Amino acid sequence: MDTINIKNNKILCQPLILILFMAVFINGCQLLPFSQEPEPQQVVWTVKADEVVSHEFTLQPNQNLVGSLASVQARDNDTLSDIARHYGLGFNDIAYANAGMDPWTLHNTQSVILPLRFILPEAPHHGIVLNLATMRMFVYPKTTSNMLFTFPVGVGREGWNTPLGLTKIISKKVNPDWIVPESIKREHIKQGDPLPNVIHAGPDNPLGNYAMHTGFNSILIHGTNKPYGIGMQVSHGCVQLYPEDIESLFNKVEVGTPVRIVHQPYLVAWDNDMLYLEAHPPLEKWQKQQTHLQADLKVQLKKIAAEKHTKLDWLKVADVLKRADGIPTPVLVNGENLYELTAHAIPLQHPDQLANQPQVVELKDSDWSLLTDRFPSASEAQKLAAMLNHLEPQIPARMVASAGGYQVIAGPFKTSKETQQNAKRIKQFFELDVTARPPKKSVG
Repeated sequence: MDTINIKNNKILCQPLILILFMAVFINGCQLLPFSQEPEPQQVVWTVKADEVVSHEFTLQPNQNLVGSLASVQARDNDTLSDIARHYGLGFNDIAYANAGMDPWTLHNTQSVILPLRFILPEAPHHGIVLNLATMRMFVYPKTTSNMLFTFPVGVGREGWNTPLGLTKIISKKVNPDWIVPESIKREHIKQGDPLPNVIHAGPDNPLGNYAMHTGFNSILIHGTNKPYGIGMQVSHGCVQLYPEDIESLFNKVEVGTPVRIVHQPYLVAWDNDMLYLEAHPPLEKWQKQQTHLQADLKVQLKKIAAEKHTKLDWLKVADVLKRADGIPTPVLVNGENLYELTAHAIPLQHPDQLANQPQVVELKDSDWSLLTDRFPSASEAQKLAAMLNHLEPQIPARMVASAGGYQVIAGPFKTSKETQQNAKRIKQFFELDVTARPPKKSVG
């Protein structure tokens, strides 16, 4: 169970702030080698596709690049988190690919890139392969040798890193109870939030509805009651999936399935006579190895170019490494640059309703509610409201303008007890005190 802190009206979500900081940094780096190239004319599409393949792929022999780059035009009240979940992406995937875009306050004039093209990790195509650097799981079913399933994941945060190595699934459980490890109990005691020895199945259980134990001590693959954390370093070492994805995975793998965990921030693929490079920021634990990892990558690129009798564009290589946005990009002299790739991204028709996008119920005078202190900016208030709406079970919330700033109102709640329970959840998850507001008038 992991806490996102909000203190003194300032959101201090460390994984999220890191991602947003990196997004701004990467956006600046995009100005490097190709900033002077004219942007190509946008491709005109007469019909937009309804969907694009995002989870399931059929592999050809020796294929290690799958999927397609796509885009969708946001609507008011969308968030990058909503769009990411609908299309099978994690938060880091979509935030890096849309650097500089406010993830919680999108508008209907913004085109969102969907980085749904993936280079497979260098690992046997067998069982489960998890790449920590990309925060993505690749599943090769035992029964079909040419099938691939892929899911975004949340992984261990700094100090609680998910371990590397080869293990396997040793047990599976529907509606699991969570036996709280002593280390996590000690952490929560220090935070003034003691936990019981066991948290039983239900909405407060951070394991969600499905859990699979691995051979690594206390490392599970499980669901989550905080799906906005998928695609970030948020866990105590476990591997988390969206609720719908863990159910799919649970039904695809059996006890004994091998699980291989790697950290590969730089991925290379040869596809249709073109060499592609996909780059991600190394996780904190491996950041000191970045120079060494990039040196090894350059040796690999030179070897492939020599074998294929082709020529690398080292400026493009440098640009991809600086962007580190997870978009597979050609790095040969005749390859498309980022502008051209995004111009040719498949435009998708925005669905009538994004899957699992939370809906906020109308607040009536007869309802109980919770009110936060004022935030100085609309963005901070909207961020909190979006996170509350993305909890499971949802805490309905909306941002409102207030004298001197912005506030968040959570509700509706029907009873004082329900109101206090949700105030406790907000305190537990965000370390934020809120004020209970009783109904303005009695029902009936």
